[in-house]
Amino acid sequence: MDNRIQIVAIFATALQFAVVFELVRRRRLMERYALLWMLSAAIMLGLSIWRGALEELAQLIGIAYAPSALFVIAFGFVLLLLLHFSLAISRLADENKLLAQRVGLLQQRVDELNTEAAPELEPAGRRS
Repeated sequence: MDNRIQIVAIFATALQFAVVFELVRRRRLMERYALLWMLSAAIMLGLSIWRGALEELAQLIGIAYAPSALFVIAFGFVLLLLLHFSLAISRLADENKLLAQRVGLLQQRVDELNTEAAPELEPAGRRS
């Protein structure tokens, strides 16, 4: 693998680590999602530094040019992250629907209680 490509790959994964740490520090990214990004960055960093492992993996997969294997692996991680986030969004959508239904039921109950209490709240002179 060309030294320039290796340096760029190492720099990119180090930058990914730094960005994830900063997002977690600023409370923009939850820790459970940060772990996924850190795992992907750690594997990419390991493969960027250890040329032999990358070349073995590329040969195992059937990729002639070893640095291209980094892109295949990164693309695989992106697909896994998208699947994970799709599952999280689906769960949140279901929870949101359930909460909206409960709020609707509570609003209906409040309206019923207000209707029942309305005659009692009127002043004595206004009742007919």
